[in-house]
Amino acid sequence: MRTMTAYTHLLGTGASISDPHRTTTMLALSDDAHSRSSLLVDCGGDALQRWQAVGGTFQEIAGLILTHRHPDHISGLPLLMEKLWLSDRDGDLPVCGYPATLDQARRCMKAFAPVTAGWEGMPELIAHEVEGQPGATVWTDAPWHITSAPVSHGDTPTFGLRVAHESGAVVAYSCDTAPCDAVVKLAEGADLLIHEATGAGPGHSSMVEAADIARAAGVDRLVLVHLPPGPKHEPLEAARDVFPETTLGVEGKSYSIA
Repeated sequence: MRTMTAYTHLLGTGASISDPHRTTTMLALSDDAHSRSSLLVDCGGDALQRWQAVGGTFQEIAGLILTHRHPDHISGLPLLMEKLWLSDRDGDLPVCGYPATLDQARRCMKAFAPVTAGWEGMPELIAHEVEGQPGATVWTDAPWHITSAPVSHGDTPTFGLRVAHESGAVVAYSCDTAPCDAVVKLAEGADLLIHEATGAGPGHSSMVEAADIARAAGVDRLVLVHLPPGPKHEPLEAARDVFPETTLGVEGKSYSIA
């Protein structure tokens, strides 16, 4: 039996307001066969505490991808940078995002500049701008080839992701979005689609709408994240009527992908 080494980790599965046991939606990608190749996706909460909880180390972190500039996806950045500094992780941190998102990231760090100015060896945020078009490159270092496309999240520039592993496995992530063709294209034939399910409304999707996307894209599995508070059984069953391989995201769950 082939040993699996690559994983997608759910560091958080909640919306801005969610159930008491859920933090904001954050992901991580890892591959045990490659040194310093792990990537974090968003950091609205304590991403590194959640990363440690799934067995990750600070030294493994290669970069951070920020899907958009809303607080529940970016406000944990100063804490993340402080923890990397205290951990003696060597090197600066590449951060990928749209220009408006990177500007917000810089403002988050600037707010703490009077505190951190004297912290010798504090890592720098190395910005990598992502182009606002379908198929834009986000990350190309092995074992990942990650591309993005703009999704429909109101007037906030936001992208979803298509994560291709060198094995051929594919994971897609919708980020915050209303149902849109861009996510269908990002997720086409993917082994795993991680799709938000905040609820139907401007800039968001219901569980059934996410299931419609999964069916249209022909994915193998659908995992629902960015979940609101309250009961979920009935909408989950309705989603499974559309796409049977649908599950709710679980805090700290890891999915083997290669």
